Amino acid sequence: MRIIDLSCPVDAQAWEPDPVVHRILTPAEGARHMADEMRKHFGVDFDPAALPGGELLSLDTFTLTSHTGTHVDAPAHYGSAAVTEYGEPRTVDELPLDWFLRPAVVLDLRDQPTGAVGVPVLEKAIARAGHRPRPLDIVVLHTGAWRHAGTQRYFTDFTGLTGEAVDFLLDLGVKVIGTDAFSLDAPFGDMIRRYQESADPGVLWPAHFAGRRREYCQIERLHNLDALPAAHGFRLSCLPVKLARSGAGWARAVALLDD
Repeated sequence: MRIIDLSCPVDAQAWEPDPVVHRILTPAEGARHMADEMRKHFGVDFDPAALPGGELLSLDTFTLTSHTGTHVDAPAHYGSAAVTEYGEPRTVDELPLDWFLRPAVVLDLRDQPTGAVGVPVLEKAIARAGHRPRPLDIVVLHTGAWRHAGTQRYFTDFTGLTGEAVDFLLDLGVKVIGTDAFSLDAPFGDMIRRYQESADPGVLWPAHFAGRRREYCQIERLHNLDALPAAHGFRLSCLPVKLARSGAGWARAVALLDD
């Protein structure tokens, strides 16, 4: 089996709207910390010099949102039971795992401009892919945005979906829609501009709010989609981290190809 990594790294040196904080306790600092903890909690004096090289273990502490890096949005992210049409939306730890290890099809939207595209564009992309999504297939949108990951442009220039486009995929039986962009919706600036011009609230987060009508998940911030050899014929594994009561969870997304 060949495995292709489709995950965006979590990197404190990359630009993020909500900056990632990465604190490192070195192995030497870990030894001194352990000695301090033993003294404080157990009244035991321990000399870190007794350890080989005076070192114990390192410890990394990250401060970040659950939407940093490649992640799965759960229905609870889209709204509460007060606004959904199907009752209490599930959190990421409550979702069926078999949604996240499925055959996938990539729809190439790299020729589309910044904004939101509708059903006709998806129909053409499906025809080019040569595979119509089947029930529970994972649909991946290749917008080309992943190449700008780590820069401010990644958050402002990409292609999203209209609410009708999301409904179209859900009508096919799709439960998980992925994108290499920051969001499945159009960029914030594009949505606000169109709202100011039209005063139509329907242009605001329609792809996410589709999840208030029907239960589905998104995989946002996929990476390295150019490495896939074909638009279909592989499985995608994107199992989310089991964060209790969370609206999203990080995922190590990989494509699985049988040799």
